Amino acid sequence: KSLCYQIPALLRPGCAVVVSPLIALMQDQVDALTQLGVKAACLNSTLDWREAQVVEQAIFNGTLDLVYIAPERLLLDRTLAMLDALNEAGKLALFAIDEAHCVSQWGHDFRPEYLQLCALHERYPDVPRIALTATADQATRSEILVRLGLSEARVFLSSFDRPNIRYTVVEKDNARKQLLGFLTGRKGQAGIVYCLSRKKVEETAEWLSAQGYPALPYHAGLPAAERAANQRRFLREEGLIMCATIAFGMGIDKPDVRFVAHLDLPKSIEAYYQETGRAGRDGEASEAWMAYGMQDVALQHARIAESGAGEGHKILEAQRLTALLAYCEAPRCRRQVLLNYFGEERQ
Repeated sequence: KSLCYQIPALLRPGCAVVVSPLIALMQDQVDALTQLGVKAACLNSTLDWREAQVVEQAIFNGTLDLVYIAPERLLLDRTLAMLDALNEAGKLALFAIDEAHCVSQWGHDFRPEYLQLCALHERYPDVPRIALTATADQATRSEILVRLGLSEARVFLSSFDRPNIRYTVVEKDNARKQLLGFLTGRKGQAGIVYCLSRKKVEETAEWLSAQGYPALPYHAGLPAAERAANQRRFLREEGLIMCATIAFGMGIDKPDVRFVAHLDLPKSIEAYYQETGRAGRDGEASEAWMAYGMQDVALQHARIAESGAGEGHKILEAQRLTALLAYCEAPRCRRQVLLNYFGEERQ
């Protein structure tokens, strides 16, 4: 997906601006590009003012091919003034809006800042723009086009099939014991275990480590330094399991994740598809395993009811949860159900 904007960024004159929602994701991308000799940097809240100044100067000097930036930072007056100057000098190569499903209020990762990105096509109508996502149903795709002013743009839709991933769903009956059974023979493999609550993440990581499966916790309640350290270890070391809430994972590019396990039901098929898609990015055989129970369904319904969303949004969320439950209980090939949900017919 990233190649869709990285290659044009290298071919076009000037600097490409990549809007990205997560600081950790930006850093991973920049590190990978820098190792390949590409001139890339990020502009985000982890930099002090001196470091930010160095990056801004490099953009002005034309020594950067790509700069990754969060939507909040992009829309600051200071940043827009810098982009105005670049645009006047003909040094803006393109805008790439990554993880574009974040623009959708009906999506599974809504970021209100993304709605303000309509300012880009209003302010810089002559600069090419591309929006990218690996996970969006028809309603979300339509909203992306409208919100980002891309209604006249060409749409390229690839297959949602990930043939190297095997999907398994089991009814909960002592989930820990079931997870241990699934992990038998998988020692030394990298994997991700998703849990609904922060407490469960920490308890599961501790329990797995005690069972001989080295595991680290990751959730939004951990200190930023600990989260970053755990993510670095997971990306760089062999055979670690990351126990996480949905706070972990968007854009994580560790190629040899051999399994993604869900100890609790996600909130939608879109979320499930994105989370399971972190397995097998190297194309090798991988597993998506999930244990679900009706208590999970009740918890998710309670979450929807207690949310501050409007009634229409709550109805749609409930429909998406029902679709996920239908997937779990499907008496036929789950790959077919998954692909059909995204509008891809597979017999």
